[in-house]
Amino acid sequence: MSKTNINPIAGYLVVEPKQKEQTTQSGIVLPDSHDEKPQEGKVLAVGADFTTDYGTKKSAPCKTGDTVVYREWGGKEYKNGDRQLLILKFDDIMAILK
Repeated sequence: MSKTNINPIAGYLVVEPKQKEQTTQSGIVLPDSHDEKPQEGKVLAVGADFTTDYGTKKSAPCKTGDTVVYREWGGKEYKNGDRQLLILKFDDIMAILK
């Protein structure tokens, strides 16, 4: 399991986006202009649960090690050494893959 030295605050999590294939199954190499932002990745760290201003408790929708699908334009990109990471809100997670 990948480790990170980033500890997200309550309500946030750190995801390592899945690298997109640059070659199709038939061997066609896709140009850089075809790149789409990844929407799937592995959870590296999860912040604590929190209580909203309205008194509702929000719990993390996933745990460290899960593979998740998240909003395409959600979160903040963060470069940690040579790794490109994404810091997302709990609400940006749309599904957990099994």
